[in-house]
Amino acid sequence: MHQKYFLEQVKTKSIELGFDELGITDLKNFEFNSVKIKEFIDNNYHGEMYWMKDKIEIRSDPKNIWNEAKSAIVLGINYGPESNPLNDLKKVKRGYISIYSRRKDYHKIIKSKLKVLARYIQKIEPSKVKVFVDTAPLMEKPLASAAGLGWQGKHTNLVSRNYGSWLFIGVILTNIYFRNKKKIKSNCGTCSKCIDVCPTKAIIKPYTLDARRCISYLTIEHKTHIQKDFRIKIGNRIFGCDDCLAVCPWNKFAKKYSDIKLSYIKKLDMPNLKIFLSFSENDFIIYFIGTPIKRLGYNRFMRNVLIAVANSKDLSLIDDVLKKLDSRNEFIRAMAVWALFCLSKSRFLLEKKKRLEAEEFYYVRQEWFNGEYS
Repeated sequence: MHQKYFLEQVKTKSIELGFDELGITDLKNFEFNSVKIKEFIDNNYHGEMYWMKDKIEIRSDPKNIWNEAKSAIVLGINYGPESNPLNDLKKVKRGYISIYSRRKDYHKIIKSKLKVLARYIQKIEPSKVKVFVDTAPLMEKPLASAAGLGWQGKHTNLVSRNYGSWLFIGVILTNIYFRNKKKIKSNCGTCSKCIDVCPTKAIIKPYTLDARRCISYLTIEHKTHIQKDFRIKIGNRIFGCDDCLAVCPWNKFAKKYSDIKLSYIKKLDMPNLKIFLSFSENDFIIYFIGTPIKRLGYNRFMRNVLIAVANSKDLSLIDDVLKKLDSRNEFIRAMAVWALFCLSKSRFLLEKKKRLEAEEFYYVRQEWFNGEYS
């Protein structure tokens, strides 16, 4: 089949399935940002994401995942919000959940669409295909750039002319060869808004991110204790951060998403922190089932909620915080101590007298000493 006609058919089908963008790139002599990845790992910018280091060689080339792959069909789905999410950070008594997570898990939604499209491709052109949605060591953003969907901005995320920074990416690798590369050069120019807005200065220079400082990493990937300086800057964010995406000037071209499956789940749109403080582990599972937040796990979730509570200055939450001082999880206890210190110094000192001597965990003890070195 003539490739132009084939691609027209695939694009028509992709639109029918709800995709907003489609591009294609061959994989010939293609190694994605190998030097950049090595620099990222060598500097330990990956933090506790050890899987990145373990699979660094696989990540350098899609053929290392599947040696029969000859081309990548890259698809994008817009998830642009109706209003600027930076305004939500002012609602300090409510928990900020990253825009992509205020809906059903996009991995499942997009993967089901990709599978339908992949079957369609095989129907009109006998071929082999494999689908990917951010779950394998495949570099989706460089692939999307090579396929012409956009470019990697200074915040290292994809930027689209049509949708700004709000695109979910899916990839279909195929053994059909398409000679095509449309890699778009960066159109960021002299703009540094994403760098300037980052609360923790995680974008250490244009196009370089230290994930260890990134609030999305700290609230999602980081499994243990979060240092005090970062906690203060996390504010009310309990899952992810959108600051560098939201501030991008290219978002003025972004359209609101149209796929009903990606619609907001109302209860995830700036929920009250007091509700979350009362959650048991079972409550957490039931509330977040089918969303990306469920993979966080209860302990990290409650750690994050307590950080937001500490930053809320909401004195009505003191009694709820006190209950968390008895948590079996040391990281929850540590953040409960810090939240209590932030909300009530007098109650903090009272509880310290009762609890410090019996506390064995290092980080919890350090939080009880907070009142003496802050």
